[in-house]
Amino acid sequence: MDVTTFVSHHLIKSEDLNHHGTLYAGRSAEWFVEAGFTAAASLTKPDNIVCMQIHGMCFTRPVRRGEIVRYESKVIHTGRSRMVTYICMVAGDSLVVEGFITFVHVNSEGKSMPHGIVIVPTNDLDKELQERAKALG
Repeated sequence: MDVTTFVSHHLIKSEDLNHHGTLYAGRSAEWFVEAGFTAAASLTKPDNIVCMQIHGMCFTRPVRRGEIVRYESKVIHTGRSRMVTYICMVAGDSLVVEGFITFVHVNSEGKSMPHGIVIVPTNDLDKELQERAKALG
């Protein structure tokens, strides 16, 4: 299966800010996981997906009220039951946050089960991201 990118946008409002007047990391983490989940849910039933691990979220700069951020997400690597998504957040023309999330495909009892999905990267960037995802363990 080819890699498909999903995009979502958020306007940073007053309720999204921390005590410094910049985007609260907790709100960003919520949107980060949601973006990753959307990509994973596009390949299987959402009821069968659980978040196992967030592999880092490193901010490169603060995001201020009034900015519009764009989350781009895609499933970049799969195993027997896991799906690793790559997510990045961009504000304007700058990359603000990037990272990976591992989701696990589960049955109705919450036990992992195979999903049968194989991801085939078709460009150099996706090949590099897949190698980074494989190195996560």
